[in-house]
Amino acid sequence: MKVIHSIHELELARAQLGDAQVGLVPTMGALHPGHLSLVEIANKLTDVVVLSIFVNPLQFGPEEDYARYPRPLQQDLEACEKAGVEIVFNPGVNDLFPAARQVSVQAGPLGTVFEGAARPSHFDGMLTVVLKLLNLVQPTIALFGRKDAQQLASVKRMVTDLNVDVEIVPAPIVRESDGLAMSSRNQYLSPPDRQSAQAIWRALKAASGEVSASAARRTALEVLDQAALGNPNFVLDYAEVVDPDTFAVLDDEDSGPALLAAAAMVGGTRLIDNVELTLAAPAEDEDDTADNRVGAARP
Repeated sequence: MKVIHSIHELELARAQLGDAQVGLVPTMGALHPGHLSLVEIANKLTDVVVLSIFVNPLQFGPEEDYARYPRPLQQDLEACEKAGVEIVFNPGVNDLFPAARQVSVQAGPLGTVFEGAARPSHFDGMLTVVLKLLNLVQPTIALFGRKDAQQLASVKRMVTDLNVDVEIVPAPIVRESDGLAMSSRNQYLSPPDRQSAQAIWRALKAASGEVSASAARRTALEVLDQAALGNPNFVLDYAEVVDPDTFAVLDDEDSGPALLAAAAMVGGTRLIDNVELTLAAPAEDEDDTADNRVGAARP
């Protein structure tokens, strides 16, 4: 396994790969089995796996946890080698960003709602680095987990709008034994806060069988409101049924694939999760159906 820190080294290594099918797994490190599941998928679909480890300052707000974000590099490298990663790209901030950097990606409307509203400029910063990685690695596919569903939708929108020649492959959410979606930030949770955090998955799971937007939203909120009751360490931000591609809020007139997405602050740690839904088509009004039958019988 090669560990590369500079863009020049990466360009040389990429040139040596020639026409090999390359899979890119972008990460901020602190790897867990969720990240490694992306490597497993990439190994099955491509010839060479490149995993990037870069804690991107552009996607952290001024009050967020950039300085304390975990950086267990040696542990991550051991996990990468064991998982079959061929190249780890681990640049520093000065390696990846030129002096007096001016140009960046704007996420557009998708970057201003839900996570974008809670974390202004987060998606702009994320997309700027992802585009740089795609340009440098030139992968055949790039893998992103479904837990960060709005990130996934934003990356898919970017590669479509900017004609980036890469296939974005979504990967299933990997959960811990208590149902909590795996995240590098889970380690910030105290034992009591972790118990509280389990309500997010309970709410999504309870709502997953609902077939209308209002029913799914109501079921999830009942569980989440109960979790927040009398618990100042659990603060719900949102639980909403949205279009998986645009994150537009859906209602009971909508049908087909949907996403129930939720976010909460638990003991000072922001957690997100989601579950896929299939909304049923609205039932036809019986009177309208009868009128249609009568109308069809007329000459």
